[in-house]
Amino acid sequence: MKPLFDLAAALTHLRAADPKLARVIDRARPCDLAPHRQRSLFDVLLRAIVAQQLNGKAAAAILARVEALFPQSRPEPRALLALPDEPLRAAGLSANKLASLRDLAAKTVDGTVPTPAAARKLSDAELVAHLTAVRGIGPWTVHMLLMFDLGRPDVLPTGDFGVREGFRKLHRKRRQPTPAELERYAERWRPYRSVAAWYLWRVHEIELPR
Repeated sequence: MKPLFDLAAALTHLRAADPKLARVIDRARPCDLAPHRQRSLFDVLLRAIVAQQLNGKAAAAILARVEALFPQSRPEPRALLALPDEPLRAAGLSANKLASLRDLAAKTVDGTVPTPAAARKLSDAELVAHLTAVRGIGPWTVHMLLMFDLGRPDVLPTGDFGVREGFRKLHRKRRQPTPAELERYAERWRPYRSVAAWYLWRVHEIELPR
């Protein structure tokens, strides 16, 4: 899918606002920040919960077993709530993840987790508040959803190690910035902080000039 904002305008703004970041933009591969195919927030968060603290192969295997418990391998909130614990535990879910998935399903049914159409009407901050109400879902997970599933252009994942490490390397600092320090510096990147974060992830892929 294409970005939901003007990427050329974002790059022009970031180059003018931050000469150091401009060096990364000029040397990194072209930005491919664009939303994934539209999925429900329930589906995105279910996958995130299953994958927590697992490597990709293990997470994919458990997810496949969980999905196989539902018609057409499509978990739905009400169906998940109706399913007994035993098959879900047998699929590889821990007690904590099972509790998180049941809370996710309940909060989707009651509207705390909005539909994609409803989500489009909510601000980033409102979505963070809604979705972090789900057991096991923290701000980082919501920031990734905002960037990669909803295509929001101005998300700053201050809790992301790669973003903070990219900033540290770009500015040749001895330590990573605190979230507050990164927030203050990133004011110059508004309203395209998602794009700036994407380029901070690319810093380790390029050779920076002295």
